[in-house]
Amino acid sequence: MQKTIEIPIEGSTLKIDIHRWARQSNGSALLTYKDNMILVTANMRDEEKEGQDFLPLMVDFRENTYSAGKIPGGFFKREGKPSEKEVLLSRLIDRPIRPLFPENYHNDTQVIAMLLSADFSIDYDAMGIIGASAALLSSTIPFTTPLAAVKVGWKAGQYFINPGLDMRKELDMIVLVAGTETEVVMLEAGGNQFSDQVFLEGLRRAKEVIARVCQAQKELLNPDKVMPAARPETEALAEDIRARFSAQIRDAIFTQDRVLRRLKIKAIMEEIQKGKDDPAELARVKGAFEKIESEVFRATLLKEKRRTDNRAFTEIRPISIELGVLPRVHGSAVFTRGETQSLSTVTLGSEDDAQRLDLLSGEEPKKRFLLHYNFPPFSVGEVSFLRGAGRREIGHGNLAEKALKLMIPDNESFPYTIRVVSDILESNGSSSMATVCGGTLALMNAGVPIKAPVAGIAMGLVKEGDDFAVLTDIAGYEDHFGDMDFKVAGTEKGITAIQLDIKIGGLTDEVIRRTIDDATAAYKSILAKMKAAIPAPAAKLSEYAPVILTMMIPVDKIRDLIGPGGKTIKELVATYNVKINAEDDGKVSIAAANRELGEKVMARIEELTGSPEVDKVYTGKINRIEDYGLFVEIMPGVTGLLHVSEISHKRIRDPRQEYKLGQMIDVKVLSLDRDNKMKLSHKVLEEDPRGGGR
Repeated sequence: MQKTIEIPIEGSTLKIDIHRWARQSNGSALLTYKDNMILVTANMRDEEKEGQDFLPLMVDFRENTYSAGKIPGGFFKREGKPSEKEVLLSRLIDRPIRPLFPENYHNDTQVIAMLLSADFSIDYDAMGIIGASAALLSSTIPFTTPLAAVKVGWKAGQYFINPGLDMRKELDMIVLVAGTETEVVMLEAGGNQFSDQVFLEGLRRAKEVIARVCQAQKELLNPDKVMPAARPETEALAEDIRARFSAQIRDAIFTQDRVLRRLKIKAIMEEIQKGKDDPAELARVKGAFEKIESEVFRATLLKEKRRTDNRAFTEIRPISIELGVLPRVHGSAVFTRGETQSLSTVTLGSEDDAQRLDLLSGEEPKKRFLLHYNFPPFSVGEVSFLRGAGRREIGHGNLAEKALKLMIPDNESFPYTIRVVSDILESNGSSSMATVCGGTLALMNAGVPIKAPVAGIAMGLVKEGDDFAVLTDIAGYEDHFGDMDFKVAGTEKGITAIQLDIKIGGLTDEVIRRTIDDATAAYKSILAKMKAAIPAPAAKLSEYAPVILTMMIPVDKIRDLIGPGGKTIKELVATYNVKINAEDDGKVSIAAANRELGEKVMARIEELTGSPEVDKVYTGKINRIEDYGLFVEIMPGVTGLLHVSEISHKRIRDPRQEYKLGQMIDVKVLSLDRDNKMKLSHKVLEEDPRGGGR
């Protein structure tokens, strides 16, 4: 049934049309916010696959290029594989809606969001989450809790709701909040060392908007929901396992040796499955076993205040740091926290190495700080194919990049393209926060003058009713059977990034405040260990890093450096084996193997683009020969007369007999008149054979 609701948000109106378009979808919502339009659809398979014990949720966000009046690049001129931004937007929708489905709902479910019209004056990231909520509520899919999202920016004491692209570059904090009418479900934040007070006030303002949008969506709830049936056979299995194996499971969970723990869990599972061979029954046994395993872990933690590795709730696992471990790499570090280990490397390049982005908005044409995160299967002792970066790797890398990017020096003070790669060598706990720490250490080892070191920590939660425990530096069990993964990164001055994902219906303000307090203390403790290992960035770059020198030339001389068809600059690059970039404002950067070579190129460019100076010596090319002398080009388009009397101390009867066209000759500028006509001399650079010097 078609329905329309309108919600005022900060002077604009969010309009949601239900089943106006895509009417064969189980649920569909067309959202309009200023000139932004997004269509979100939701569908599910009618029946659950036999033996399926998880929710196979697929979420895809597509930024159609036509939405911004653009035609795709490339040979095929059509949209191809999802861009990195589309992957991140897909994850942004997936993360808050996933915990709001019923626990025993396992049907294949798909949510697709399509950007149809793009208005960059106002943010559309949050619209995808609201659209997913509206589409799911209007469908028969068992999703019954309205969800909304909003982005809040902060700068100099002012807060802004859903800031556009033009404003976002200037903000010191941007936080995206997704939540239900009363609680927070997901957070994404980044900024320039903002305080927890600034963050919490932004969160409060976001929740006010979210509550209004959720309240309005209650009208969209489809009364004909297909709710999943109860599973009495699974409950009976769980009760049997609870009675017979709880003590053994508890013993296995609290075994400190990780390999031995796995073997004990495997032995218990094999004992329970003995005599069973039906795949569906085996799947039910596995589900029931995991339920009891979770119960034992959670009850022990809350009642006995005991973690699986016997740490205090605020205790961080042992940390070790190795610096400069790869001799030929520009910067490297291994950061180990407990059983999580990141090998982080830094590669420095020229402007040619910057990533060119083809964004829908057309903004940020070059990206000079790159952070790439890799999670090979051996990091968790598994066997699988090595593929390109998946959604998880892109998401983790983006979080670490967000935490570090505002601490990277600007191009004026450090004119390098910087690539950080984090290879996770071992994982049991947050590898993205290990990447933040390892990335910082590698940058400092490389000599990158970062504004401040950054560290990060992952926080967990176990909550039953009003009783809850916040856990610092969560490990495997606490992540798998816990209720929250709350990552916080920052410097001594403040927070640079936050990411929250939960498995329960929402978080209260009390839990969030406690988590922020404990996380801040934790990452500052890690920072102290990092500073003890390397107090400041290295004073010198690696001998294997390129040297980049910059200079300014007159704008009207850029064409002289480039030359006809790029001939001059290509000759310089080939002759000296360097990279040269010339910008429209006259800034020229030279990337060379060493400083001496770079300075030679700078001197040559000065010759090509400068104005002739009296008493300065130039190497010029003879481009014309007359009886009375040589015409020597000392700069592109700048030619002076070397009179026959100034060629040599000996008499030159016929210059054509002594010199050839194209020959190079050193000359000194003796004088310049008002019309820039030059008098040149070569003989003043030679010894006078008759004595008396030159």
